[in-house]
Amino acid sequence: MKVPRSAILIIIGAIALLAAGTALAAQAAPSTDDIIRGAQLYDKWYAVLGVDPPVGNMPIWNRQTTNTRSGGDTWRCSECHGWDYRGSQGEYQAGSHFTGFPDIWTLVQELTVEDLINHLNGKLDPAHDFSSYLDNTSLNQLAGFLKFGMLDDTTYINPISLRVIDPDISHGQKLYQSTCLSCHGEDGKKIVFRIEGIDEYLGSIANRDPWRFLHRTRFGVAGTDMPVGMNLGWQPEDGRDVLAFAQTLPTGGEIVGEPTRNPQTTPEPLLGGPVNNLWSGILTILGAITGMGVVAIAFIGGFFLMTSIVVIILRKRTKRNS
Repeated sequence: MKVPRSAILIIIGAIALLAAGTALAAQAAPSTDDIIRGAQLYDKWYAVLGVDPPVGNMPIWNRQTTNTRSGGDTWRCSECHGWDYRGSQGEYQAGSHFTGFPDIWTLVQELTVEDLINHLNGKLDPAHDFSSYLDNTSLNQLAGFLKFGMLDDTTYINPISLRVIDPDISHGQKLYQSTCLSCHGEDGKKIVFRIEGIDEYLGSIANRDPWRFLHRTRFGVAGTDMPVGMNLGWQPEDGRDVLAFAQTLPTGGEIVGEPTRNPQTTPEPLLGGPVNNLWSGILTILGAITGMGVVAIAFIGGFFLMTSIVVIILRKRTKRNS
């Protein structure tokens, strides 16, 4: 029996559609919960899992010498690729965090989730193998975040000043007061963060590392319980505005005390200096004497008394002789 050509074409078309559907399903965006967990794995995966970091440095760490951190930090995606996800092309292109490791924001544009998993499980580079620590679910969540969850925050932050671009600070303040104030306090100093041996407040983190601030307010902090912007329905602009308000909070580096005098005002006359008249001279002498203390006053009083006695004796002798 001869199969009609049209039937063959229909079968081929159906197979192609099925294959395309399978591929699309594999590339479908993960759930919000999966993206959030993937983002926290990117932050500090061993904190999410509630385990200690592996002993020693991550094997790939020895390919660079500029970042001198060691141990657990070397196993964090955020330490190699930055909080802006741009690695050597972003916020970590200089300074103590520089490693030279790649800009994954650009790389993932051309990669599938499966490609990313192969980068994470060591198939493409045995030194970049996390499969001994992350199960398949975690690997998929991390890859899903990299493919679908990262945002380009360079549109919100000036790379030179680190200040937010065109924010609505009033809106950010309202969100802060309704969501963050109960834990962080009015001034952001209720929780003290210990970062690399330094105590920091919310305001100092917002000003020093705004990309970290955005990542963590959007996706939460690994291993902690806090409101997550993505679960609250915050849009990227909401996180930007909260960051802008947080940048107005105290950083802990402010000078506390009286405001400095305006250098343009007329200076007050200095105390001391040459006397201007007899009375000021007398007052100056009295002030000086008073400032000398009791012993000095007694000495001077005795001097005048002895002088007076000598004068009286001399006068009596003068009268007798005359």
